[in-house]
Amino acid sequence: MITAKARAVDGPDQSFRSAEIKRRDLDTHDVLIEIKYAGICHSDIHTAHGEWGPVNYPLVPGHEIAGIVTEVGSEVSKYKVGDRVGVGCMVDSCGECENCRRGEEQYCLKGNIQTYGGVDKYGEPTQGGYSTHIVVTENFVIRIPDNIALEAAAPLLCAGITTYSPLQHWGAAPGKKVAIVGMGGLGHMAVKIAHAMGAEVTVLSQSLNKKEDGLQFGANHYYATSEAETFEKLAGSFDLIINTVSANIDINAYFGLLTLDGTLVNVGAPGEPLAVNVMSLIGHRRSFAGSMIGGIRETQEMMDFCAEHDITPQIEVISADQIDEAYKRVLASDVKYRFVIDTSTM
Repeated sequence: MITAKARAVDGPDQSFRSAEIKRRDLDTHDVLIEIKYAGICHSDIHTAHGEWGPVNYPLVPGHEIAGIVTEVGSEVSKYKVGDRVGVGCMVDSCGECENCRRGEEQYCLKGNIQTYGGVDKYGEPTQGGYSTHIVVTENFVIRIPDNIALEAAAPLLCAGITTYSPLQHWGAAPGKKVAIVGMGGLGHMAVKIAHAMGAEVTVLSQSLNKKEDGLQFGANHYYATSEAETFEKLAGSFDLIINTVSANIDINAYFGLLTLDGTLVNVGAPGEPLAVNVMSLIGHRRSFAGSMIGGIRETQEMMDFCAEHDITPQIEVISADQIDEAYKRVLASDVKYRFVIDTSTM
């Protein structure tokens, strides 16, 4: 067994503490990764606070992981010691169902194995990236191109793929008008990626506080949703809306911004159900959809796309002792735009 230093939380109202966790000995297709950086995702906060259901505490969150391969199993063929790699929101799946065979492991019919808060095929609870080491089967490891710094690569493993996947699936491209709801960790990545795909990009944010940033990231337009005239002016404007907000907003108001056959895709995951008025959809054959990360093949595609287009998140690197403070700041929308933990401070 491999001992890793970590930061763990023991309950929904507890602070993070120093911990040591055990990582399994390498199986034939496993790689051992020395984690250099781990991003903080809003999903980490929801889970650590027990907002999405029962949690098997103690919990080590973190599914935006970037590091270096330090050991490989006897039959590993994809990676070697020294490779720059990442791990995202899942570390395994059944590999046999229809969705897995299509490269959509995130929708594994038997349920993929989450990077933390899950149970692996050995029957052990999974623990995430707020730690110094992790062991993962090679098929769930992503190669990080040399021109992306490891600290910048980490958030791409969740925030990057969570926004890339729906933009790709629903065809963000030249001639398409795309709106991004929210300018946080997910939203700012969606703006950059949609711009690189050639779409006309509009940001819909509560205020104009981040307008300068949004335009710099590639947005063509920026509107405040706190202003009633925004919804009147933009009625029927967008082919695609990506809602990145993890809060209970008036989703029906946003349906009114869609064109005929337009689609609103939720990637933010609020803790409470959204109230949907189907009449908002029926009138113009609009669609309301959801999307969850991407498969391993698509995640590698996203990483390579970001390398090609020089896309990286805006980050603030913190020490392991600052996790609790970072959580508070995320909840207060006081981060531009993603916290990343330097795991050397464990």
